[in-house]
Amino acid sequence: MSTEDRPEVPQTRAEARAAREAAEREAAEAAVPSVPVAPEGEWLRLPAIVQPVSSSTASQAPLNDAHQKAQQQESPQAEPPQAEPSRADPRGSQDDPQPKGSPDRRFLYTILAVVAVLVVVVGALGAVSLFQGPRVSQVQVDTAEAIDVSGSRVILTANQSLQEIDESQVTVDPAVPFTVDAAGRSIGIRFTVPLDDATEYTVRVDGVTGVGGGPASDLSTAFTTPAAKIFLLNRSDEDDSIFRTDLGGENAVPVFTHPRINDYRSTSTRLVVAVEDEDGSRILVMDHDGENVRELTLPGDGYVSSVQVSERGGLVGYTYSDRELTEDTGRASVLVTQSLSGDDEPHIIEVGDAEASVAEWQFVPDSAAVLFIDFASTLSLDDRSGDEGAQNMGIAMRLLGISRGTYTAIVQRADGATVELNLADGSETPLAASEPDFGPATTIAPYPGGTLRHVVSRDENGLPTGQAIIRVDDDGEATSLFDVDSGNAILQACPSPSGQYVAVTVAPNLVENRYDDMLVPLPRTLQTHLIDLRSGEEMVVLTGFDASWCQMAPRF
Repeated sequence: MSTEDRPEVPQTRAEARAAREAAEREAAEAAVPSVPVAPEGEWLRLPAIVQPVSSSTASQAPLNDAHQKAQQQESPQAEPPQAEPSRADPRGSQDDPQPKGSPDRRFLYTILAVVAVLVVVVGALGAVSLFQGPRVSQVQVDTAEAIDVSGSRVILTANQSLQEIDESQVTVDPAVPFTVDAAGRSIGIRFTVPLDDATEYTVRVDGVTGVGGGPASDLSTAFTTPAAKIFLLNRSDEDDSIFRTDLGGENAVPVFTHPRINDYRSTSTRLVVAVEDEDGSRILVMDHDGENVRELTLPGDGYVSSVQVSERGGLVGYTYSDRELTEDTGRASVLVTQSLSGDDEPHIIEVGDAEASVAEWQFVPDSAAVLFIDFASTLSLDDRSGDEGAQNMGIAMRLLGISRGTYTAIVQRADGATVELNLADGSETPLAASEPDFGPATTIAPYPGGTLRHVVSRDENGLPTGQAIIRVDDDGEATSLFDVDSGNAILQACPSPSGQYVAVTVAPNLVENRYDDMLVPLPRTLQTHLIDLRSGEEMVVLTGFDASWCQMAPRF
């Protein structure tokens, strides 16, 4: 009998349960896919994950009705299996549409968000500018130049074009005279006098509005000027030297030495030095540290003195005399000007088509003009920036000083009267006497706010009993600032550019103070007293003379 013909043997309940569990295990194992292993050195490319097959749907051997009925009676009715979510191929399909969270779509959303933020920011800034008014976007100022020369500027640049600015809208603290030049977005404040050193200045422009209207605003800036430094000349039995120092005198540094330094002057960036040797004089131009020395061409072989510089005109001037002089040949004390850069030939000043020999001369501050008195006592003005030549300003015996920023000279006329001469139109007014009156001045040095006057006190016989420097304010109030006893001499008083300080050169103990053998002889021992011009207090005494604040070298 074959096995197919054998009758089915009834199973017990336990046997039916075991058969059922075995069938379920076989179905579950068949539903788990095998994991492929990639060969060494190659990436494994996985196929799409196959949806798992529920054990309830796996193929099983058929059971007879009796067995099925027995199984149903043994266990409660099972819930139908829940289908698992399908898992897409992580690499995607070329035929399928782009998934909702794809990188390209996220990048597009990011760009749109950034653009939206920028639109909001620009709109907000525009609204803020409409409600805030103009603001300062840039400030330009050269603080080092501001303490050395007049005419320096601070420029405020706004973030928009501005309506017209009136000078009454501008204030400067501490107060200094200024002019205003405004156009477009820029407001330029020009200081007509040099500024004090080591001082904080605040510039404010009130009620500024844009050309398109809107609210007004106040523009302001603050800056601090640097501490001042000066140069002094010191002569010795060995080499002469020009040194630079602070106003305390503790950091003196020699910048140039030579066996015989006759004279020198300083600009904001350069030194101009006249030296002597066996063949005559030479003029050297160099940096403040004594580097990059170059020599200027002179009119011939001779000697120079009274060296001066025009910062604004870029010129050096001096009196020149030929080394070989006779009654009929040679030039004596002619006035010469030439460019500081040395790119031109020296030019001799003429009066009436003849080279003029001059007794005194000065550059007019903040210009390229020279004011001089020739040996015929004719006062002349020659603007070297033009071609008009020398203009006759009358007869004068002394040239006492020229004010900064005002184009006004103080001269002594032939009748002995001291007047203030307007060099622009030739008008003049008597120099007001001081209160109290300390007597006639031998020299007058103007500064912003007043003048320094060198006076000599005498006894009833006319003999000198002492000398003093008198400070006279613009309102005429006079104060004795510095004095020396008989036997000492004041050679020169030079205010700093802003009138903050004064350098007074003194020759002490004249009886024992022998003279040098230079072209312009001076006592060998000279001292410079630095004084605070506002308080009158003496700050320090330095060895040397011819402070760089002075327009010319001292004479004795």
